[in-house]
Amino acid sequence: MKLDLMVMTVHPDDAELGAGGTIAKYVAEGKQVGIVDLTRGELGTRGTAETRQAEAAQAAKILGVAMRENLGLRDGFFANDEANQRAIIQCIRKYKPEIVITNALDDRHPDHGRASKLVNDALFLSGLRKIETWEEGVGQEAFRPRLQLQLIQDKYIKPDIILDITDFWEIKERSILAYTTQFNAKADDAEPQTYISNPDFMESTRGRAAELGRNIQVKYAEGFTARKLLGVQDLFQLI
Repeated sequence: MKLDLMVMTVHPDDAELGAGGTIAKYVAEGKQVGIVDLTRGELGTRGTAETRQAEAAQAAKILGVAMRENLGLRDGFFANDEANQRAIIQCIRKYKPEIVITNALDDRHPDHGRASKLVNDALFLSGLRKIETWEEGVGQEAFRPRLQLQLIQDKYIKPDIILDITDFWEIKERSILAYTTQFNAKADDAEPQTYISNPDFMESTRGRAAELGRNIQVKYAEGFTARKLLGVQDLFQLI
């Protein structure tokens, strides 16, 4: 299966929070879209790796993605080393996505920036034909996506590009709330309250989307950063 868009992020729920509207938009347009989670989120304060897996599967159904995989790297302790780079290279060469969106360049959660660097390095290496990888005993062809973008997560970073997701906000919100152990916890919940389980967090998520939308005169938007300059072929297509 060849993907048009892959969202490759470190924790289950990162994709939904940062790019859920973008995912839903391109699924609706008939694009092949997939999600790859690097870890199982096993160090999260609330829930377990097993509950996160079930929630991620439900969120994937809501978004309508063509595939979702988990690479099983160590939550909190993954390194930017050859083994992890090769796992990502094999995945990229398997699905050959045109565009990859990954975690924020820098963020409150240290896993986010580290994951962004790991994915960036692996994407470059994936294009080198002398790095050999295999899938089911068959050698994979070198492949490098034509564009990599990064999410804007907890820490606000000025976006390089903003995408209108107004028509897909409801799907994005439902995909986030599929993580019932993580968001909108009740006051009498038996598990510890966290920064993201407070209902105010979802309000701030909506507010971020509205603020980004205001910049391009739409109701809701998602923003992304790019490591390289972005070019267009038609200035009249810009909002």
